[in-house]
Amino acid sequence: MARPDSPAAIRTTCPYCGVGCGVIARPDGQGAVRITGDKDHPANAGRLCSKGSALGETLALDDRLLAPRIGGQDTDWDTALQTVADRFRAVIDTHGPDAVAFYVSGQLLTEDYYVANKLMKGFIGSGNIDTNSRLCMASSVAGHRRAFGTDTVPGLYDDFELADTVVLVGSNLAWCHPVLYQRLAAAKAARPDMTVITVDPRRTATSDLADLHLSIRPGGDVALFNALLVAIADQGAMDADFIAEHVDGFPEALRAARADDVTASGLTAAEIAQFCALWIRSDTVVTLYSQGVNQSSSGTDKVNAILNCHLATGRIGHPGMGPFSITGQPNAMGGREVGGLANMLACHLDIENAQHRAAVQTFWNAPVIAGQPGLKAVEMFKAVGDGRIKAIWILHTNPVVTLPDADAVRAALAGCDFVVVSDVTGRTDTARLAHVLLPATGWGEKDGTVTNSERCISRQRAFLPAPGQARADWAMLAEVGQRMGHAQAFDYAAPAEIFREYAALSGVAGGLGLDFDISGLADCSDADYDALEPFRWPLNGTRSGGRFFGDGRFFTPSGKGRMLPLTSRAPAAVPSADFPLVLNTGRVRDQWHTMTRTAKASRLNAHMAEPYLEIHPQDAQALGLEPATLARVRSPVGQAILRVLVSDKVQPGQVFAPMHWTGETASAGRIDALVAGVTDPVSGQPESKAAICQAEPFKALSYGFGLSVAEPQPDAAYWAKARAKDGWRVELGYDAPVTDWVAQARVLFALPDSAEPVVVSDPARGVHRQAFLEQGRLIAALFIAPQPVAVSRQHLLGLLGQAQGIAVLAGQPGADRPDPGATLCACFDIGVNTLRAAISDQHLTSVEAIGQALRAGTNCGSCKPELRALLQAATPRMAAE
Repeated sequence: MARPDSPAAIRTTCPYCGVGCGVIARPDGQGAVRITGDKDHPANAGRLCSKGSALGETLALDDRLLAPRIGGQDTDWDTALQTVADRFRAVIDTHGPDAVAFYVSGQLLTEDYYVANKLMKGFIGSGNIDTNSRLCMASSVAGHRRAFGTDTVPGLYDDFELADTVVLVGSNLAWCHPVLYQRLAAAKAARPDMTVITVDPRRTATSDLADLHLSIRPGGDVALFNALLVAIADQGAMDADFIAEHVDGFPEALRAARADDVTASGLTAAEIAQFCALWIRSDTVVTLYSQGVNQSSSGTDKVNAILNCHLATGRIGHPGMGPFSITGQPNAMGGREVGGLANMLACHLDIENAQHRAAVQTFWNAPVIAGQPGLKAVEMFKAVGDGRIKAIWILHTNPVVTLPDADAVRAALAGCDFVVVSDVTGRTDTARLAHVLLPATGWGEKDGTVTNSERCISRQRAFLPAPGQARADWAMLAEVGQRMGHAQAFDYAAPAEIFREYAALSGVAGGLGLDFDISGLADCSDADYDALEPFRWPLNGTRSGGRFFGDGRFFTPSGKGRMLPLTSRAPAAVPSADFPLVLNTGRVRDQWHTMTRTAKASRLNAHMAEPYLEIHPQDAQALGLEPATLARVRSPVGQAILRVLVSDKVQPGQVFAPMHWTGETASAGRIDALVAGVTDPVSGQPESKAAICQAEPFKALSYGFGLSVAEPQPDAAYWAKARAKDGWRVELGYDAPVTDWVAQARVLFALPDSAEPVVVSDPARGVHRQAFLEQGRLIAALFIAPQPVAVSRQHLLGLLGQAQGIAVLAGQPGADRPDPGATLCACFDIGVNTLRAAISDQHLTSVEAIGQALRAGTNCGSCKPELRALLQAATPRMAAE
């Protein structure tokens, strides 16, 4: 569907990770949008990763939800919103306010978040609003609050570039936050004496930059940083004056650290000594941590173990030093600021503080105020399952895929009395369970603000009109609030009004001595809001941006930072004979969350097109898992079928699987179905990095690879489908015999009768190849073999829609057409074979030389580790020649 004419160039913000990159969007008025990085944005200075660069390719409307639906039937907004208001009111009147819930998302803009939080906590009167950010940074929030008194990120991105030592703990920065990785890599190239340390159970692309990699045992972070704290004390590296004047709890924290079992880290004494020496001898140190720390049943303690070391040395709040939590979602921080978490009020006010509750209730002129924390995400869906929550509104997130024990979440929603889902598409595992579906605006259509990981608030501006009947989330929420009897409180006409109210409330928080205060913008005009430049909070009459805590002033009752006594704890699930493997989950380079946006860009599907299990060669051999075959993976709560990737980057006894695939994109790739609902007792964050599982060969009688111009509709025991250039691709695994593969292909690809088959078949070998032509052009092909299908996928996908004959069934290009191979550089769509040929033919000896020859690695740079691996593999061969 073409879009109407749109403005020529709009400054906005990327909708992916917490880096918060500035983007320039230039719509052409015909549906296409040119995307470039904003050189004036402080987060990225013009850089974009592969996902950000491909944003213009994700705006098609083919799967968009364009009208409200009730019971699967289109309806009008008046009926839909009145139904939502009436059903929620009926549940509240009968069962009380805690019988309803909102589950929101870091994909929301801050203005959306603010209205949702206000409606639930101040007018419904329940704390039952939580966010999918609970799954990625709740432990950091809890750790900050324990140590600092508020959820304050002390430092700035600039500190990564200024530090002498940067420690990355549980962070694959190269793949998950590529622009920050490039900033760090550039700083290290400019200052080769900078030290980079990675701490991660597996060796990732980020480890390529590291001077030291520590393959820590899952859950071993507290033991490691307790050992560091002991070394700090024993080597006299404490800042005694800072501790005496500005820190509580140092003796107790040190005593606990001395008593801890350092072997729980899984590291050797020599590795720990080397780590401590590097950390201590550097005057400026940044410890950057992400999901490997947060997603743990001891995640909050891990955070505080890191904070303890920075507080003990005074290395906090100054250039080039401090702990730094890097968030996963574009507006996880904004959600934290407006009370999107069940245990917080807006503007970092405390729901358990009577003075804070009264201040918010008075400001809102609310009839009630939530008197206690609501249910956190995992507990919220358990309450849906057991009937305590009878109505839930889910906004811009897919908990049937992303929450732990995902099968139980699916069952809970299937049995819930009333489920509302607001999203851009009805084609998600969660949306398919909704009683009411509300069409929401998406990136490019939304208008508001987001906050990145360094407290920088940026505008996300609309540059496309809302398609169909789609509405902004704040507008839906506000109208439901009005229909529930709160007309004046939710009488908003534009996001600028909401922002001004939110900024004014932050002044109340600032007056109570809290950190978050942007009251300097409480009186901004609509024009000022429209033109708002990126800024770091706080922003009030006395302070603007900058770092926190360098002056030793904290937000605790004593005004001092708090060190905590901590003891390492192993993950909750222990490997056993039945479940001997530890499962680590995470992201891949070119995909985002459950792929509702990124999977629309064919080049982002080319690097890794299906769910996989990364397993050590030793374990693969013991379990009979051959490379590229399929594995059935089971845990105590669920199972999946995944492609086998044998790699020594994971340790023996450990496996890794990505979390992006859904019931829409794979038959059995929902990896969080294997993760038990175990949570950190303080933060409520699930343990997504240390589940337990078993793996065995999936006995496929036949493997298949297919491509078609139309979306496949597979019914094989295993399948994974993805968009490709000019069509679709699908991987298949059949566990039952098929007697007629031509007929099977016709059903799989929904082919018209006019499609002419070209067939090569060898039943004795189990090899079957068929292409389907319409007016001489290739519209589909299916390749079947008893082993994983060995054809050139990128070559075949390039033939879709072109005039072809029987030669297509060779599955490989002819001598006159080189095979590009699997895509390695997604930014410029460059295949591994193209790169190998250039390295050999042009005698390229560095990543920089590859970039000059082919551009690979010159945009986001997240493929640079793989480019270096190609160079290393080529070096012996080139030397021999």
